[in-house]
Amino acid sequence: MAKGIGNGKWARWLAPVWVVMVVMQLAACGDSEGDQRKAFIEYLQNTVMRSGQNLPTLSEDQKQKFGNYANDYQVLLTFSRQMKQDVSNSLAPVINTLGDIRVPQDYVQQHDALAQELGALNMLGQRVQSAQAQADTAHAAMKHPEDLKAVYNQAYDSIVTRPANGLTPVIPALAGFAQEVVQVGDYLIQQGNQATFNGSQVQFPTQQQVTQYNTMMSGLATKQQVLQRAQNALNGQY
Repeated sequence: MAKGIGNGKWARWLAPVWVVMVVMQLAACGDSEGDQRKAFIEYLQNTVMRSGQNLPTLSEDQKQKFGNYANDYQVLLTFSRQMKQDVSNSLAPVINTLGDIRVPQDYVQQHDALAQELGALNMLGQRVQSAQAQADTAHAAMKHPEDLKAVYNQAYDSIVTRPANGLTPVIPALAGFAQEVVQVGDYLIQQGNQATFNGSQVQFPTQQQVTQYNTMMSGLATKQQVLQRAQNALNGQY
């Protein structure tokens, strides 16, 4: 009569199999994290570091490939998108309006638009600082292995730190320059019919008016580099 293997014997026979399965599962987890980290490092080096502020959205396949590191990429992407939107909505309009001022009469014609755009520009600095603070907080909480840490920090400096630090001093300088342009428009508007426009020239009936206008224009001429720096920032040259 055949005898079955007792429960104790089954347990002893299966024990080595369970040990092997556990070891294989642990090894698979280790390889998965390593593969994810390697793929993420390559993406940072070959895509992020070459994209400037034009970072792409991850595909579902890439999210799977990067695992939890996709969340760390999202920190870079969120800041980059916010930075581009804020610059486009606040910095670009002021620069474009200033670029439209070529002759004295343009100071009058562009006066209202520029004065309105200055309000948004003055808020830009606060938005950039807030976005940078949120990114810095998330960055500080990351626990990266050394190989990824070095590459991610380099990408973070390129996408977040350097653009934010480069743009921050440009904003008040451009706002001050634009405010002086608005004041020139104010002055010309106040003169009414006493200001006669003739192409690139404006004429006044008194020397005092001429002197005051020329003084204002001389002040603007010494600050033209401010506009150039702002244009560089708009083009991502920090």
